[in-house]
Amino acid sequence: MILDGKRVLVTGGTGSLGGKVVRALLRGDMGRPAGITVFSRDEAKQNDMRLSFLNNPAATDEVIYTNSQQILNFRIGDVRDYAAVRAAIEHADVVINAAALKQVPSCEYFPVEAVQTNVMGAANLVRAIRESGARVETVVGISTDKACKPVNVMGMTKALMERILAEANLECPSTRFVCVRYGNVIASRGSVVPLFVEQIAHGGPVTITTEEMTRFLLSLDRAVETVFAAIQSARPGETYVPRVAAARIVDVAQTLIDGREIRIDLTGVRPGEKTHEIMVSEEECHRTISRGDYYVILPMLPELRAKDPFAPALTTEYSSSAVNLEGAALRDALAPFMAATR
Repeated sequence: MILDGKRVLVTGGTGSLGGKVVRALLRGDMGRPAGITVFSRDEAKQNDMRLSFLNNPAATDEVIYTNSQQILNFRIGDVRDYAAVRAAIEHADVVINAAALKQVPSCEYFPVEAVQTNVMGAANLVRAIRESGARVETVVGISTDKACKPVNVMGMTKALMERILAEANLECPSTRFVCVRYGNVIASRGSVVPLFVEQIAHGGPVTITTEEMTRFLLSLDRAVETVFAAIQSARPGETYVPRVAAARIVDVAQTLIDGREIRIDLTGVRPGEKTHEIMVSEEECHRTISRGDYYVILPMLPELRAKDPFAPALTTEYSSSAVNLEGAALRDALAPFMAATR
């Protein structure tokens, strides 16, 4: 398999997505890597991850437990720190860049901090590969639907990250730089479903911004599958976008409330928030193709595109306003979280 014998570096490896990626790597979903390094700045989260494998083998898949003891390593560092990034990539074959500031309101109040992590962190990664001569084969940048037609700082910084990594294919032609872009990961830290579950468990009220708001919803497993699909098949400069369902946030709240006497309060749109999210814009849809279960946005830079003609897979933007997850289907998608509200 494609990661057999490879050394994989996961920046932001203790986050919701990063942790799930690490677990899938340990399980051998893409082969057995020679090494997996979690690079992050939070020593407490690293220690918690280490202990979760070390102290609870009975609750851990045997393959995951064995591999966590043999090939998993931890490295304290921050993507903002060029020297730390350069040292971390020296012995990496594949880099999954999941380090990010991703809370929309926080980025609005601290835009320079978002730039330092989301933009300069990506730039440090490219510079480190270019200047060190490290033989990194693939870099996958984790982006977001908010990078498409961005109206908030988080989306703007992620859009710049996408462009920095795409252009890096020209600077570092021996390394393949690609991105993945997707919407709200249902169970990720800070996402709406865990917030609703907590509010409902305490008797409410459940807070939503507006009744019109919609979001793409996908599981952490699907998010990880998208990363692995990009590693497997993406060409330099491409962005992988999963085909996923979209739902009204008020429907999500009402499904989790499940008929109980719990109030829903409307709080208004937060700073930098969109009513609908977009994963492929009108401009991008004309250079978007279909590949398996994914839309693939071809790079803007003509130097990175194949010369072969292609048929666009979309004729308009790919937006969460086209709601396709309601009723029983939405209930099924949220079933793993409903028990926690009781």
